[in-house]
Amino acid sequence: MLKIIDLQAAEDSRDIVHRTVQALVEGQVVGVPTETSYVLAAHALCEASVAQLYELAEPTVNHTESDSREIATFELSLRSREAAFDFLGNNCDTARRLAQRCWPGPLTMETRCDQPFSALSQLPQAVQKLLCSGSDDNLASDHHWFRFRVVNNDILDQIHRYLSAPLVLLNPPGGATNEVVATADSVLSQYQDKLPLLLDNGPTRYGGRTTVARVNGHRWKLVREGVIERAAMNQFVKPVIALVCTGNTCRSPMGEALLREALRKRTGSEDAVRVVSAGVAAGAGSGASPQAVAVMGRRGLDLTGHSSRPLDESVMNVADLVLTMTAGHRAAILAAWPEMHDRVFTLRRDGGDISDPVGMTIEVYQACADQIDAELGKWLDSLGDDFFPECESVSE
Repeated sequence: MLKIIDLQAAEDSRDIVHRTVQALVEGQVVGVPTETSYVLAAHALCEASVAQLYELAEPTVNHTESDSREIATFELSLRSREAAFDFLGNNCDTARRLAQRCWPGPLTMETRCDQPFSALSQLPQAVQKLLCSGSDDNLASDHHWFRFRVVNNDILDQIHRYLSAPLVLLNPPGGATNEVVATADSVLSQYQDKLPLLLDNGPTRYGGRTTVARVNGHRWKLVREGVIERAAMNQFVKPVIALVCTGNTCRSPMGEALLREALRKRTGSEDAVRVVSAGVAAGAGSGASPQAVAVMGRRGLDLTGHSSRPLDESVMNVADLVLTMTAGHRAAILAAWPEMHDRVFTLRRDGGDISDPVGMTIEVYQACADQIDAELGKWLDSLGDDFFPECESVSE
């Protein structure tokens, strides 16, 4: 008999979490809310419960071409963004950017996950077969794609903490009208006699579908526009390079202007890459030094609108590459953000310093700009294709 638990009326969610976890590890399928819709969930290590998910979805999985209902889809719900890299690997810049900038949140990422060290290989073969899209039974096929989510929902987050493996989620198609399953009542109307447990948390936060992005190396495609709109996705996949000095009034502003111009010439686009600058000891709102403005002006670059900013989480959380003017700047950054060790480097590739021209003549500033420009050219030559995302044609 179906048990419905009202999460909003519960004073303490711990008993609910424990009951749900017990049901999952015992091989039951339960209905749970996400930030976008209600889904059916099964423990990924339990082949029988995952097979039950398939049976519940079978009417739409095997629908005919004349059937207008949306196809039910399966996704792997991962505990956290960090856990996601155990499956996705960390060698694809585009996938890493989307994970860092969109998870937890309403993004479904579709990828091949064919690295031999992926944690996906630890799941039962039958579960892997269900999760992969495409009809070919050969798991080694190039046509298989797996969908992943890191859900932004407090109760699901608590449930994940007690599980040793991910959850397999079935997204119900919404019945004949293809409406989003945004309430527990919508689940009841379809699965009332087929579920032992349903967690009711009222209407979902967004009441819409996740955005689905397919990532294949540096190439990506918007498979379905959902809660995250196309314009936002274009920004989320964009690489971010940060130039860092001390006060963000001389060296790093010049580096920002020079790099932006170099990228424009190489990519043919004004905004293929987002370039920012900051200072490890900068205040907010100071303009670039007059000498820096003059030197950039000679190159046809405008620094008159520059406003200094301190280096903070808003930069470090999105930066794909941080180039510092000195080894001391790099050391200070890594002391605060040690997890960024593989993305923070000195601008000089030999590890040396770009000397501070503050208070010096315009000729010193000119020499400093020339040195920065030369080093930036070396960095651009070293960046591979994977660093620059390529958007494929949109399917819908």
